[in-house]
Amino acid sequence: MTNTPAVLVGIITPQQPEDRTREYLDELAFLADTNHIEPVKRFVQRVEYPNSTTYVGEGKLQEIRDYITSWNESNTKTTRKRHENDTKTSADNSLTSTEERAPIELVIFDDELSPRQLRNIEKILQVRVMDRTILILEIFLQRAQTSYAKTQVEMAHLQYMLPRLTRMWSHLDRQRGGGGTNRGTGETQIEADKRIINNRIALLREDLKRIDKQMATQRQNRGKMVRVALVGYTNVGKSTLMNLMSKSDVFAENKLFATLDTTVRKVTIDNLPFLLSDTVGFIRKLPHNLVESFKSTLDEVREADLLIHVVDISHPNFEEQYEVVEQTINELLEKDHRIEESDPWSENSNASGRTKYRAKDQKQTIVNRPEEIVVFNKIDAFTYTPQAEDDLLPPTRENISLEELQRTWMAKLNGQESRAGSKESRAVFISARNKTNIDELREIIYERVKAIHIQRYPYNDFLFQRYDNLEEE
Repeated sequence: MTNTPAVLVGIITPQQPEDRTREYLDELAFLADTNHIEPVKRFVQRVEYPNSTTYVGEGKLQEIRDYITSWNESNTKTTRKRHENDTKTSADNSLTSTEERAPIELVIFDDELSPRQLRNIEKILQVRVMDRTILILEIFLQRAQTSYAKTQVEMAHLQYMLPRLTRMWSHLDRQRGGGGTNRGTGETQIEADKRIINNRIALLREDLKRIDKQMATQRQNRGKMVRVALVGYTNVGKSTLMNLMSKSDVFAENKLFATLDTTVRKVTIDNLPFLLSDTVGFIRKLPHNLVESFKSTLDEVREADLLIHVVDISHPNFEEQYEVVEQTINELLEKDHRIEESDPWSENSNASGRTKYRAKDQKQTIVNRPEEIVVFNKIDAFTYTPQAEDDLLPPTRENISLEELQRTWMAKLNGQESRAGSKESRAVFISARNKTNIDELREIIYERVKAIHIQRYPYNDFLFQRYDNLEEE
């Protein structure tokens, strides 16, 4: 399949510095490549805030337009030259034809565009315009395999497209309600399409409710076993680790969002069985509609007893990815554990005599977060550049060795009490591909799952007893 050439556009703001913008565009290029799109040029503009009508300035849009025009004109000349060379006789086969390039008909913006911005940008550029949200949605549409995932993605896609239909039917006028002069104007094409989409969204919402009940019933029928969920940024190796732990064949690929459907496998370490689930990966600027549509998929995170947070330590900005996942998990858990609590008595300093009153309006958010093990994966791909001895500047991420990162993160995560009250280290460094330190990870998971199992099911036996220590006893 031939990749479609495209132009990427991003902005630098006081809240988003240049290095972060460059890294976001790298991720956007990876998303584009996953969707069979080849980025051929990047445009970045430094602004105080995004333009409300065109996202970037009109001058920058004109610069993008000139580049696309130049590219396409060059492509036309190349194509003409190629045809001329093809018509030459065999005696002239010493002439080499230049490789033909496809025209640029797509521009991708790094942030979600409003319907107004989308309409104005397309009017100026005269090409198809996409934003980060629709690009992610299209990838999800391609990757969805089961009917459940397809329903979730279609729901999010329709919710995104609904306010943007005005740009799709600019060539249509109103439909008249009849031939007589007393008849009023009929339903516009936009109104008809919005009505159809709203009806489709309503049907999908009912389907998702039904599926949610089925998924909840399935989770209730899994018996008295501890639930462990793999979470993390997209493309960090969760599916590879899932295959290694459960000896299954979950699809794993070096692409973003290779896994959309939650996979649950029964895993037994030593004499202890538990359920291990592989969830969809998170990403920065994840579309809100997509998170809402994948509610049931993310219920595996909500109902998990233990989270295994997989981090790609070979990524230059793995710490930011770690924070993105942690923030997303907190938001998911906060929605389901929002409890209204109030101090039954509070002193009113404004009232005379400092009388006490019942504080009904005071609220407090309580998040019951599961225990978490942080797994730093891909240590086999980790690289760093030693800092020069005469360099007095503070070391950057590229100058820190793996051993230093291990000490830093082990100290950072060490001493945090688990639900069982232990204070063991909550971080482990592995390579799922090379099976490095996998035994250490299995031992940590075993101890944590065992502690949770004993606390939750004190009178429930394991599947079988251990006999390796009978002689010692």
